[in-house]
Amino acid sequence: MIRKIADDINEFEAVHTEISNVLLNGETAVRVVKADKLMQFDENTLVRVKDCDFHNGTIKVKMLSRLLPDAPDFARGFIGIVYRVNDNNSEFESFYIRPTNGMTDDPVRKSHGCQYFSYPGYTFSYFREFNITKYEAPIHNGLDEWVQLKAVIRDEAAEFYLNDEPEPVLTVKDMKHGKDARGSVGFFSEIGTEAFFKDLEIESED
Repeated sequence: MIRKIADDINEFEAVHTEISNVLLNGETAVRVVKADKLMQFDENTLVRVKDCDFHNGTIKVKMLSRLLPDAPDFARGFIGIVYRVNDNNSEFESFYIRPTNGMTDDPVRKSHGCQYFSYPGYTFSYFREFNITKYEAPIHNGLDEWVQLKAVIRDEAAEFYLNDEPEPVLTVKDMKHGKDARGSVGFFSEIGTEAFFKDLEIESED
């Protein structure tokens, strides 16, 4: 079953974020910025689709990020998706990109172009602390440009594609909440990011 979500904030629930409908280049989009936990990384600062119960399938969305005027120096334009969000928003899986790292010539930052994390226990800081690098990869995308994200989710595995590239930018074989987790789908915004989303499509396999 394919569900196309209208770009209308009434379709969503904001969690520690502020959402609004805006016109961007003449098209309606959903704008998302953090409202709480402003200086904390990899928190449940998200927007979730109402009445959505997702397990396996494909998620597609177009997303664009800008830096807010008061963004700290370490802001990277973090923007992405959440999925299998439980009822009280205390557990979910997530994938996001860091567009400024896609634009840099610094090889270390370049290697941190995108990130998988699992809330609450497996944040990017946890992976960095234990030098676990398999949940990050380089990207070729920058700020202020629309990026098409496709996530293919099956049991405990996920593949993430950007801009219709034939190969996934990142593959995860061991999502931390396991193969039976399920829940809502939505958007993720991080520190210093002005995030825009449109054309969300959820194809459920079960």
